[in-house]
Amino acid sequence: MSDLPPRTTVKRWLVTTNHKDIGVLYLATALFFLLLGGVLALLFRLHLWVPGGTGLLENNEFNQAVTNHGLLMVFWFLSPFAAGFANYFVPLQIGAKDLAFPRLNALSYWFYLFSGILLAVAFFQERAFAGGWYMYAPLNVPMYHPALQATTGGNATILGLMLFVMSITLGSVNFLTTIHRSRAEGLGLWNMPLFTWSWLLTIWMMLFAFAALLAALLLLASDRLLLTQYFATDEGSSLLWAHLFWFFGHPEVYIVFFPALGIMFETFQTFTGRRLVGRKWVIIAMVLVAVQSFLVWAHHMFLTTINLEIKTLFMATTIGISLPFDLMIFSLIYTMVKGRVRFTTPFLFSLGALVLFILGGITGVFLGAVVLDYEFRGTYWVVAHFHYVMVSGVTALVGGLYYWWPKITGKMYSETLGKLNFAVYFVGFNLLYFPMFLAWETPRRVFHYGEAIHIYHQAATVGAFVFGASFLITFFTLGKSLLTGPDAPDNPWEYSRTAEWATTSPPPLDNWDGRPSYASGRLEFVDDTAATTDGGVTTAVESQAEHADHASIWPVGIGFGTFVFFLGLTGLTPYTVEFARGTGEISQEIVGTSAEQTIIYPILTLLGVGILGYTLFEYGREEFNAPEMAIASRWPFEGVGTTKLGVWFFLASDVVVFGAAIGSYVFARLHAGWGSWGTVPPSATVGLFNTYVLLTSSFTVILALVFAERGNKRGLLGAMGATLVLGLTFLGVKGWEWTQEFAHGIYWFTDLHYSTYFVTTGLHALHVILGMLIAAFMLYRTVTVDAYLSDHRPVEFFGLYWHFVDIVWVILFPLFYLM
Repeated sequence: MSDLPPRTTVKRWLVTTNHKDIGVLYLATALFFLLLGGVLALLFRLHLWVPGGTGLLENNEFNQAVTNHGLLMVFWFLSPFAAGFANYFVPLQIGAKDLAFPRLNALSYWFYLFSGILLAVAFFQERAFAGGWYMYAPLNVPMYHPALQATTGGNATILGLMLFVMSITLGSVNFLTTIHRSRAEGLGLWNMPLFTWSWLLTIWMMLFAFAALLAALLLLASDRLLLTQYFATDEGSSLLWAHLFWFFGHPEVYIVFFPALGIMFETFQTFTGRRLVGRKWVIIAMVLVAVQSFLVWAHHMFLTTINLEIKTLFMATTIGISLPFDLMIFSLIYTMVKGRVRFTTPFLFSLGALVLFILGGITGVFLGAVVLDYEFRGTYWVVAHFHYVMVSGVTALVGGLYYWWPKITGKMYSETLGKLNFAVYFVGFNLLYFPMFLAWETPRRVFHYGEAIHIYHQAATVGAFVFGASFLITFFTLGKSLLTGPDAPDNPWEYSRTAEWATTSPPPLDNWDGRPSYASGRLEFVDDTAATTDGGVTTAVESQAEHADHASIWPVGIGFGTFVFFLGLTGLTPYTVEFARGTGEISQEIVGTSAEQTIIYPILTLLGVGILGYTLFEYGREEFNAPEMAIASRWPFEGVGTTKLGVWFFLASDVVVFGAAIGSYVFARLHAGWGSWGTVPPSATVGLFNTYVLLTSSFTVILALVFAERGNKRGLLGAMGATLVLGLTFLGVKGWEWTQEFAHGIYWFTDLHYSTYFVTTGLHALHVILGMLIAAFMLYRTVTVDAYLSDHRPVEFFGLYWHFVDIVWVILFPLFYLM
């Protein structure tokens, strides 16, 4: 499928892979989740009108509303809304035709949409997750939390978040590959627009931070679905979760804020009429923040038993990360001083974001000090500070919506309504959150508070409705613009500096009539279609542009199949409970769940597997030609192909997933006393044999690549077949090893020691199974269409993945079999 249906048809939005369409889908979907999260916020603010609650919500309903408001806003609104702008404008700003992997871009969106649907479904499965958006252990597992005994809805929340992280991972790999491989000729990294710079650093942080979250969620899902013991014990479980979550959680603050910061840089330049002061130093400051963001997570854990020396170290890194932000803030202020400000709607929102962020940053300094954190942690001071930082990002994003609205829609909006929108927004926000500083002694997530601060909570509730009304004004303003607004020129802003304003409003399907180039030092459009060979045949540049595809039905099919599969898994816990009770190896207290078995969930699981199998198979068979840039700036990856670079980025993320899983084992064992844990497998000889099997399979993959390079079909089939057989052998031996443990009454739910063994080696086994499925598909393609004989690169890419899986086993073998 290559031809796109018209925009007015539903089919267009189901099959499109064009980056601009995907950007619009992200923006629209994120705004829907904003409304959903906002409604939940208004509900619990109404409940907080009087001390002890108005009775609008019951205790657990209040916890559900607060928890899911946080989840929706942090995950399903903020980052995806920024991703919508990035999808639409990053390729335009760097001169690319599309993202490097258009179908993966579409798949990333469908994973995002279906993950949000799965989160919403949880409300209809008895109750949604109610343990806070940070999901602290052991309140994130059903064993010790009576409110979570009906586990299905909570499972849906966790699995929905896992699906969301999968979406983020695909998007991160895609954008990293695109920005590093598809910049216009002459566009070096230093000269990229600042919004693209901010997004590049955002996705680098996403690649690693969300991988840590995915590992944490995998362990949590295994606790909830399979009754493993990672977060259900008194053996360091709470600390383990806090380390895993906040290693993701603090970079997430900058992941959310950096795109907003990029928008502020763009709008300040446009509406002051001058280049950002200290531009190079601002980029360096952003890079420093991105690196330092992974070195401050433990300041969220000052109330734990971490020793004072470590706390002091993290206090220092926390204060240190504020210094690059000081440089960026002064750069924005000095740009205003040096320029001539035009107070348009986008600029007002960006300026408001700067003011709010300064207030949020100053109040955050208190929380970075160990002694003050003892007093403020867990109070409304944290709530107010957190929202001043995060919603300052929202403020800039709304400014970005106004800034780029003419380019996306081709319509102008009413400046009068836009400025009214800003005024109501700014007043409502401060009326909502500033009183929380004054009512700081109120405990978080509790609707009981003292009479003396009653007035502050009522002011905050009024502010919440004023703030909510501002978004209604936003929708009215933009809706009126879309229906009756005047046509927008290609560049409605006098001093805009970036390439998206050099094309039509809205841009055409392929973005440009010619090829963007900065080779001369300024933006030009080169006509490559006139270039011909001696025989008058058009060049590869023109041929690729003519045959680029923009539509595929399979991404939405894969997304739907994954949704059905995950929905089926939400009801797995009762079946695990029955199995565990049947073994007699687990106590009733540890099981601790009253959920009942429902046959619909196993059926949905099998149906999801079937849909996934079919759609993935057809996805692999589909002939799809992504827009390719024959001439581009690719430093520092000139010598690495596009797909190969994408595989490397994916494996870098997977390194963090396995690193977190292995780190969890090391943490739990050190907590228990390293010597108190023995080896679990019955014999090191079995592990050594499996090590030999996997290393041999790496050699057969290398042989397969050699045969593919030589065009030897029989040799390729033999080498890939041998790899498949060796993989089956490894799994067979691993299965036998597990059955030996079961025969001796040792299961994954027996205790934490055995949970770490089964889950870590099981995660590796899942990677082996995935590799075998890919190998089987490649065998099928080689037999049926002689694939990989003329282009051996897919065999090389498979080899990279397979070698990585083998290296992981080389690390696991001594950990679990020899130590």
